[in-house]
Amino acid sequence: MNTNILNITAREILDSRANPTIEATVILEGGACGSASVPSGASVGKYEAHELRDRDPKRYGGAGVLSAIHGIENIIAPSLIGMSATDSAEIDAVMQKTDNTENKSNLGANAILAVSLATARAASVALGVPLYKYLGTSGEIKLPVPMLNILNGGAHASNNLEIQEFMIVPVGIERFSERLRAGSEIYKKLASILRSRGYSTSVGDEGGYAPNLSSDTEACELILEAIEAAGYDTDKVKIALDVASSEWYDKGEYKMAKSGKVYTSGELCDYYSALVERYPIISIEDGVGEEDYEGWKNLSARLGDKIMLVGDDLFVTNEKRVKMGIDMGIANSVLIKPNQIGTLTETLRVIKTSAECGYKPIISHRSGETEDSFIADLAVATRAPYIKSGAPCRSERLSKYNRLLAIEAEILK
Repeated sequence: MNTNILNITAREILDSRANPTIEATVILEGGACGSASVPSGASVGKYEAHELRDRDPKRYGGAGVLSAIHGIENIIAPSLIGMSATDSAEIDAVMQKTDNTENKSNLGANAILAVSLATARAASVALGVPLYKYLGTSGEIKLPVPMLNILNGGAHASNNLEIQEFMIVPVGIERFSERLRAGSEIYKKLASILRSRGYSTSVGDEGGYAPNLSSDTEACELILEAIEAAGYDTDKVKIALDVASSEWYDKGEYKMAKSGKVYTSGELCDYYSALVERYPIISIEDGVGEEDYEGWKNLSARLGDKIMLVGDDLFVTNEKRVKMGIDMGIANSVLIKPNQIGTLTETLRVIKTSAECGYKPIISHRSGETEDSFIADLAVATRAPYIKSGAPCRSERLSKYNRLLAIEAEILK
């Protein structure tokens, strides 16, 4: 089938927080087409690529993306028409050159990424292969362990929890379908426990429950109860935290947005060390701020040989920043969010660099998501050990998990 690009269109759709985002469609001369949509984050790292918004207060409070769509159809499309969709690296390079900024601020990383992902999907359709195979899987296929966000706090929920995500990680369960079943059963048991104690079971941005609890440690205690009530133990199911501490960082101190408490970097590290001693925690994401390099060195020295220390705002899926972190010996895992960097090619390069240097790549959604399941195929294609896609709740989260179920069923035939 002819894989040359015939046309590219785009439209404004809504993400899971009712904010506008972009869906791009790439049509090939042979008749195949592929679409992709891009998410948006709530806690956004300082060094992320630029998300282009209209800033027109009369539309969506200024969050519209019509200017980014105009760029796709009138600048990006003419530059790519006639190129083969199978040449993702060259297509991404042309878009970066056309944008001609370090952070993609002219065309917008959201516009460029939508086209980049849609092109790869169109190519996989044209070649008649599943997306995960097109993106690079060879040899034995392995599915990632899900990191399921079952309690929300921080910027993801209007409650009094400071930590942004409390996750369960079924590392001791073999098959993906059984890992997801465990997550669902624990999630439901947690709801029962919360209701029995008079807590709310309304959910936050990523589908996790968002009750007002007495403390972040109570959240960990409740999760342990739910794990046991569902018939599992902490050999099979661990806890992971996304602290999102850059939200707290202010002039060298950490000021809790909800409680008003103030910590030094060292005091935060003491706090995390105590949590790791007390609970079966295997991962802490963004434990200190994106520019608190001394804090990262301290945290890495204290906990780096015990648990995953994940850089999100620290690395923002940027190869230069990942290499900086590796050279400094800070963190040991990298969160992978394609919209932080803006192209598939750069995302794949960061995954490769991380893995080659012994840093675990964790494929991740964003808090403002769409039903697009691209990251599920990306996780399988790159043999990433983990994927974050929120709670086993809400269709924009479940689309990724259900796609992984479909891939598992396909490979077990």
